[in-house]
Amino acid sequence: MNDSARIRWFGLLLAILVCAAGFTAPFRHYAAFPSELNLFLGQHRQLDYTMPVHADITVDPSIVNINGSDSRSVKVDLRKPLSIVPQSSGMAKLKMKLFGTIPFKTVTVHVVPGLKVIPGGQTIGVKVKSDGIMVVGHHQVKTEKGETLSPAQSAGIRLGDLIMSVNGVKLKEVSQMAKMVEQAGKEGKALKLTIERGTEKFEKELKPVYDAEDRAWRLGLYIRDSAAGVGTLTFYAPEQGVYGALGHIITDMDTQAPIRVGEGQIVQSSVTSINKSSSGEPGEKRAHFVKEGKVLGTVERNTQFGIFGRMSELPKPSYDDKAIPVAFADEVKEGPAHILTVVDGQKVEKFDIEITRAMRQTEPATKGMIIRITDEKLLKRTGGIVQGMSGSPIIQDGKLVGAVTHVFVNDPSSGYGCYIEWMLGDAGILPNAHQRKLKAG
Repeated sequence: MNDSARIRWFGLLLAILVCAAGFTAPFRHYAAFPSELNLFLGQHRQLDYTMPVHADITVDPSIVNINGSDSRSVKVDLRKPLSIVPQSSGMAKLKMKLFGTIPFKTVTVHVVPGLKVIPGGQTIGVKVKSDGIMVVGHHQVKTEKGETLSPAQSAGIRLGDLIMSVNGVKLKEVSQMAKMVEQAGKEGKALKLTIERGTEKFEKELKPVYDAEDRAWRLGLYIRDSAAGVGTLTFYAPEQGVYGALGHIITDMDTQAPIRVGEGQIVQSSVTSINKSSSGEPGEKRAHFVKEGKVLGTVERNTQFGIFGRMSELPKPSYDDKAIPVAFADEVKEGPAHILTVVDGQKVEKFDIEITRAMRQTEPATKGMIIRITDEKLLKRTGGIVQGMSGSPIIQDGKLVGAVTHVFVNDPSSGYGCYIEWMLGDAGILPNAHQRKLKAG
């Protein structure tokens, strides 16, 4: 057999061994093991490699303790679980070498102070004003000459664009812009619009056109400056004075573009009735803002994980006003859990669910888990998950682990949830994965 044939046979044998290794328990444990581990102070974790080898681990003992040792270098038997106990806040790299020489695995351990928040479940009314005036449609103006046109559409202004100012004047309300259009039309002048489209910023000059049917000056735009709706409070953090709600971003009803919040409030709301969900037809909570109800908090941010802002006290009534621990994404497991939500009036109730799938996420991403409603009382009342239930806190083993976000249209008993870790990151009270990496770098 020549050298070329030997090399081919060796390569084939190596490929077979690698494929076979992929089906062994030690290889699967190694492949599934995270490169990043998040811990709260006071939290004890065990890592199980189940590999028949010994290794040396080096780590900063002032941050984490390995198997009860306070040494920087620890010899371990990987057939047995590794015990990790945080000692102080910070970041440490757990470097493992097989037989003390062969680099095997590096795990970045982030230790943050212990955190407790109060789960919500209350139905809230949300009122926000956008930062600028949002374009939500084009209007065809009929002139006195019988022409039909839209100056804004012809100028390339798109749905979802934000008109930030006109002639250098910052816009806050639709009525403000309407007056400026009317005045410019009568004077025969063009308006200079400053527009933002995502990260792009540019200017357009538009001359108002007189609408013969409406007998008013127009730019050929439908615009909106505010939005309102109902959702569910996820958590209140009394020490930081902040809250998180909804579990998903607020978008404009017509353009589906995310609303960039200029200012906003959350207020007391009461559920009046439930339109049940059925296959193909998601239901909804029907609720109204409580007349002269108390303003519960401000809306300062609208992100992919919900709305966040300041709040001075827990809204009443509540299911329980006791703060509970929160869980990192990698702690959530498949199995029983429960949610807190309102289906009648303002009473917060607890309902059983099952976390049927917990996706492993090391960076912020929506749709972290799949949940299924198992509580017969809730299924009978709502048919499953309904609109307005978004933000309902998910609790497992006494910890707040996430929030309900979306319903499966063809199976309303099931839907998605997001991990609470990402919501706490956007609330500014827990560094999220992206922020941790920036600090580590």
